[in-house]
Amino acid sequence: PTPAERVLWQLVRNKQLGGFKFRRQHIIDVFIVDFVCINAKLVIEVDGRIHDFQKEYDEERTKYLNDMGFSVIRFRNEEVLGDINGVKQKIIEVLDNL
Repeated sequence: PTPAERVLWQLVRNKQLGGFKFRRQHIIDVFIVDFVCINAKLVIEVDGRIHDFQKEYDEERTKYLNDMGFSVIRFRNEEVLGDINGVKQKIIEVLDNL
């Protein structure tokens, strides 16, 4: 895992975030997602610079996961490392609205 993925994992592991269970590096059909809460059908992706060059692929992947019933939220590495409280708040807001 990247440093940002390690930081986010510390936030969401062991049902620390609203009692929701998250898995990391989980297979969903043909994709491996960074984090997923199966019960809430929420995928969280942490994106590094490579994603600047594969926006079309990421959009198709998100659409595919949406079609499977999953919501997908994405955070940049810098966002996770620089504002983990803001990231936490965004995840909580999404979970509250699912």
